[in-house]
Amino acid sequence: MIFHSHVPLQFKHKLKLPSLTTLTKTTRFSSLVSTSLQSFNHTNLLQLCTLCHTLSQIKQVHAFAVFHGFLPRSVSLCASLILRYASFGHPTAAHILFQHSVAYSRSAFLWNTIIRANSIAGFFDGYSNYNAMVRAGVKPDECTYPFVLKVCSDFVEVHKGREVHGVVFKLGFDGDVFVGNTLSAFYGNCGLLDDATKVFDEMPERDKVSWNTVIGLCSLYGFYKKALRFFKEMAVAVPRIQPDLVTVVSVLPVCAETEDEVMATNVHCYAMKVGLLSNVKVGNALVDVYGKCGNEKASRKVFDEIDERNVVSWNAIITSFSFRGKYIDAFDVFRLMIGAGVTPNSVTISSMLPVLGELGLFKLGMEVHGFSLRMNIDSDVFIANALIDMYAKSGYSRIASTIFNKMGGRNIVSWNVMIANFAQNKLEFEAVELVRQMQDKGEILNNVTFTNVLPACARLGFLNVGKEIHARIIRVGSSLDLFVSNALTDMYSKCGCLNLAHNVFNISVRDEVSYNILIIGYSRTNECSESISLFSEMILLGMAPDIVSFMGVISACANLASVRQGKEIHGLLVRKLFHSHLFAANSLLDLYTRCGRIDLATKVFDTIPNKDVASWNTMILGYGMRGELGTAMNLFEAMKEDGVEYDSVSFIAVLTVCSHGGLIEKGRKYFKMMSDLNIEPMHTHYACMVDLLGRAGLMQEALDLIRGLSIVPDTNIWGALLGACRIHGNIELGHLAAEHLFKLKPQHCGYYILLSNMYAEAERWEEANKVRELMRSRGAKKNPGCSWVQIGDQVHAFLVGEKIDSLDNDFWISDCC
Repeated sequence: MIFHSHVPLQFKHKLKLPSLTTLTKTTRFSSLVSTSLQSFNHTNLLQLCTLCHTLSQIKQVHAFAVFHGFLPRSVSLCASLILRYASFGHPTAAHILFQHSVAYSRSAFLWNTIIRANSIAGFFDGYSNYNAMVRAGVKPDECTYPFVLKVCSDFVEVHKGREVHGVVFKLGFDGDVFVGNTLSAFYGNCGLLDDATKVFDEMPERDKVSWNTVIGLCSLYGFYKKALRFFKEMAVAVPRIQPDLVTVVSVLPVCAETEDEVMATNVHCYAMKVGLLSNVKVGNALVDVYGKCGNEKASRKVFDEIDERNVVSWNAIITSFSFRGKYIDAFDVFRLMIGAGVTPNSVTISSMLPVLGELGLFKLGMEVHGFSLRMNIDSDVFIANALIDMYAKSGYSRIASTIFNKMGGRNIVSWNVMIANFAQNKLEFEAVELVRQMQDKGEILNNVTFTNVLPACARLGFLNVGKEIHARIIRVGSSLDLFVSNALTDMYSKCGCLNLAHNVFNISVRDEVSYNILIIGYSRTNECSESISLFSEMILLGMAPDIVSFMGVISACANLASVRQGKEIHGLLVRKLFHSHLFAANSLLDLYTRCGRIDLATKVFDTIPNKDVASWNTMILGYGMRGELGTAMNLFEAMKEDGVEYDSVSFIAVLTVCSHGGLIEKGRKYFKMMSDLNIEPMHTHYACMVDLLGRAGLMQEALDLIRGLSIVPDTNIWGALLGACRIHGNIELGHLAAEHLFKLKPQHCGYYILLSNMYAEAERWEEANKVRELMRSRGAKKNPGCSWVQIGDQVHAFLVGEKIDSLDNDFWISDCC
């Protein structure tokens, strides 16, 4: 090949220019070259540049231009080639071309081209070309700064961008609409929305790009109201600017996030009026917005009217249904998608897996998993996260763990889903340990992490770990989050630190759940009155109590034996139409039976349409406590006839009745029935049998039962034997039982007192005194008795003649209900 003398040899070597023979290898391109050779001119070469689709073709045109002497003199041809090299990711070749042709450029055109080319190629030159341009005395024009600002935006160079902004302002280019648009986009891409909107507000002239940019930025950063405000201003702007396709597809997602169906409908009408509905992007956005606004009918209608659906269309309708919990509809659409021959992508799979999990279709979920493996998209982080969640909800924690461990790149969602997986499947210790691993990997815990791991700490009783997490929550500023504060309150409550739970409650945002946590928590302690006070406060603040609230406060009334307050709550339940709820009805049964009002309990029991095992168990225990043993036994038999399966509590109830009635044979019969029903006896069942045999005077049989147990006897079993020994005056056996009890619970005063009284009744005063001395030496103290008296609407608690507590009951006000 013969090159013109003005082409440097170094330039030829670096570019490895092809020979003209190579130019004829591509059939279509060869014909174009032939045409150019026949009527050869500069314009034909420029046309060839635009028709090049491969790097090889670009090099051929380059060689052709050099061979015929158009380079390096032709600035326009050089610029075209520079941009084509950049589009194929070859900034070095573009830079060499620029160096050899820049001497022939009399304006900023070629400088602008190389700056733009580097941006296209994703190559950051440190602004060397821009700085060299300024040093060379070349005056930048209105195209220079948009290209430089694009580089600042792409590489988030805020400092340099502000510097360029200053130069733009100084040279008077800030009034140019293209410069203003680029400035606004630069600040928006750097996360400086206030600066972006300020630039927009100061623009003397705006076009569609200006409005679309600011609307898109507001939507991106979650400022939906501001985005809608700009859209409304655009519609009435003077001179009139007609919203285009970009505007419509930018504002519809805003309507979806704000669930503004009215605005979505207006945009829909506008799109129809100007003929944009034929565009699939508009159709997809409308499907999404109507789905998120809860109008599934409109969403489906728009979907059906889309002429050429793509995979995004199907994904949009699936997510619109699943977003509103219409899982069956989402599944039906997915089946139609498969039937239409559309191949699901990663978005489809990650959207469908939660749907299948919610529907309990785990076998189909596994099939979808298999499909993702065949398509080699199972490594997608969104699919992997959805798979972990689905398997966790199906109880396959090991499979979920395997997927998590095989993930190449995890995000915060991956960790949170896995922590939730362990917590949901009773692997609380693993959940806490995973949080430690998460921190070791440098991941930052967020609010979802906290709300997932705190319940695990609560169930494990890991108070110290919970406190550590609380400290982290305070450090990262998440303590004001409602879900986090509720999880903290619940953790402290379940760990038995209600004072700390109340402290968190006092300084946090509260909702009904916040009150319910403490109402339930206090109802299980000696401070039941606090539950009633919180229930009162909840109503006075205008909050609506739910089933959990009523269950907690009814339990508190039961513990206080406050039947009058319980009846008032019962009335409130009826007015709220919650009285037919099974859990509420069972709580009322517990209240009335424990307060001795079996007549009211029976009325509640008779009104329960679908009684469960807890309903029957409560009534059996209630009649047993009143000594109506025949009725209790009849209920136990009727329970089976009603089709309700016995559980372990049912046998505790009936064995207790047999024990109080001395029904030895029936007790033995029911105890044997447990093994027939594959119900494993627990400590409480054995304690009931020991009590049954002991009360009947069968002390040796009771002792043999204890010695033959496959489990270690607990305090309930030995306590039942000690109580029976007291009844029958069997001091030696009582001493044996007491010795075991002293080892198991050395601080429990009742056992010492019971044994001491047995010795005293046998006039064995020396042994009685020794037991009393042993009790004092171990620091076991007898709690003073406490009595409650209800006077009017108040319940008063007394200790040794002294009033120690009172309950304010002023909240049963009709207008609060």
